[in-house]
Amino acid sequence: MAVKDILLLGNPKLYEKSVPVKKEDLNELQPIILLMFETIIYFKNKYSVGRAIAAPQIGLQKRIICLNIDEPTAMINPVLANLSDNMFEVWDNCMSFPNLLVKVMRHKKFTITYFDFCWEKQT
Repeated sequence: MAVKDILLLGNPKLYEKSVPVKKEDLNELQPIILLMFETIIYFKNKYSVGRAIAAPQIGLQKRIICLNIDEPTAMINPVLANLSDNMFEVWDNCMSFPNLLVKVMRHKKFTITYFDFCWEKQT
């Protein structure tokens, strides 16, 4: 299984602004997105956690998030909207700091809009 190296907490590339993906970039990005999914599986097998990875975590400053929860989903150029005022606290993990859980606040409801790999808008 091929995997990408994950940048660790403190790496300056994790703080750089990502750029939107253009439709014409999709063919070039397909192998990278597949590697991102393989990286999630590898990480989950190694650490027993991990369900998503963002492209900057592998050093690619593109607006891509890959999730593997019920099924593999690539979110291209995701945008959050309608953030609820109601929040909840949860212990969460991140591939950029393995073996560490942190308490974070999450919105109870929100809307996410993104393009899928066929460049169809999803909400």
